[in-house]
Amino acid sequence: MKVNILGSLALCGLLCTVAWASPPKMKMTTSTPNEITTPDKVETSIGTLEFFDGVPIGDTKEKIFDYMDRARAAQVFVNMIPAVSMYSLREAQHKMGATESHQILIWEDLMDSKTRWLTPNNTALYTLGFFDLKKDGPTVMELPADVLGMLDDMYMRWIGDIGMAGPDKGKGGKYLLLPPGYEGEVPDGYHVVHSKTYTVWNFMRGYVRTSVKDAAENIKNNLKVYPLSQKDNPPKMEFKNMSGVEGYNTVPPNDFSFYESLNQIIQEEPIDFIDIETRGLIAALGIVKGQVFNPDTRMRRILSEGVALGNAYARANTVFPRDPGAYIYKDTDSEWVMGYADKDTYFNKDGARRYDARLWLHYNAICVTPSMAVTKPGLGSDYGIADMDGEHHPLYGSKSYKLHLPPNIPVKDNWSVIIYDTQTRAMLQTDQQFAGINSYGEGPKKNEDGSIDIYFGPKAPKGMEKNWIQTIPGKSWFIILRLYGPLQPWLDQTWRPGEIELVK
Repeated sequence: MKVNILGSLALCGLLCTVAWASPPKMKMTTSTPNEITTPDKVETSIGTLEFFDGVPIGDTKEKIFDYMDRARAAQVFVNMIPAVSMYSLREAQHKMGATESHQILIWEDLMDSKTRWLTPNNTALYTLGFFDLKKDGPTVMELPADVLGMLDDMYMRWIGDIGMAGPDKGKGGKYLLLPPGYEGEVPDGYHVVHSKTYTVWNFMRGYVRTSVKDAAENIKNNLKVYPLSQKDNPPKMEFKNMSGVEGYNTVPPNDFSFYESLNQIIQEEPIDFIDIETRGLIAALGIVKGQVFNPDTRMRRILSEGVALGNAYARANTVFPRDPGAYIYKDTDSEWVMGYADKDTYFNKDGARRYDARLWLHYNAICVTPSMAVTKPGLGSDYGIADMDGEHHPLYGSKSYKLHLPPNIPVKDNWSVIIYDTQTRAMLQTDQQFAGINSYGEGPKKNEDGSIDIYFGPKAPKGMEKNWIQTIPGKSWFIILRLYGPLQPWLDQTWRPGEIELVK
């Protein structure tokens, strides 16, 4: 018969505690340092923890198990946001009917605010595709000329650039994507890309040289995706125009369903697509490859609390980045931050993972490629993000603000300012189709010295309608200043945008 000794000890109460607090000195007794012992009572943020001679008694076991499971759940949210974001992108694509590698989503009339996608641009011609290397095996992508894109795995890790920043240098070419552990023959004539996951995401922009229509036709007429095994009889490409389409949501969840999505990824992908420590952390929550994820009532509550804490941390880390490398202008208290802290797209500093920097990027954006954090003039793109005004106050949709851009904005290609919904991190949905202003066409009105003032608020200032972006009373917002082909004055910070100023 098993005796519940700990329960009996708890029932002894104070008298037993006093009686056993000072055990007799024995023949072999030596002095025990205080720092290696556990007091009978320890006051913590989760309450009083009680012990009998180091053995947990009372409700201490329940308190500490709940705390650790909750902490693990929050940490899993922080660690696995990249993968769950990718899963959300793929599921949204499937709901649009694009379930095969040769079925591509394309925004033929550019992306407007009806698309719910993490911080997209409204000036680029986007195309998206997912490759299923488990089902299709080695997969070929015949890339057209005059595009820019990248390939990420299911953990949103960069595995290769394509197009202008890739080995084809924007001239087009054939890429061959190989699944995890592939040991077969690799034919000649391809740019070969290896993936640690079966699912691979292709994100691509078409260069708008003459018109958006021509850029879209270039992709639709020349992009081909097919299994290598079907190279002699490839399936006909299918494109779905997503411009203005409603019901397309790619933003990852921040409730219990986050862990359900994560479980699906764990079941689908090779066990070693993430490291053993992270797998163990996830397994501690009951998400194990080859097993059914079916948490009991207690664990569902714990997971729901854990994701709430993780989500709250992600939001706090967004507005107040904890990685000091996130701030663009380190000699001031400017609100401007960059997407990749210190322009580190690998989130690795001195051999240590930059958790907060990685969380910032993946909570607010998608796509990982070194070409989005360049340090050479005229190449790639760069970004400035501001979540609050110059006085460090939230941006209120009921108030009016101004952003001053000094003369000669330093870009080789183009620039844009777009505002986003702080809840969804997607474009703010207002009466304006495109929640932003850019340098295409005539562009916004310039001041006499060539500088530009951009206004934000519920109503446009008189005479400045071309320089106005609409906001919504009762909602907050944030902005991204994009520079395509940033030039030296941006890189060396001799040209700086102003802070967002409240118009009083």
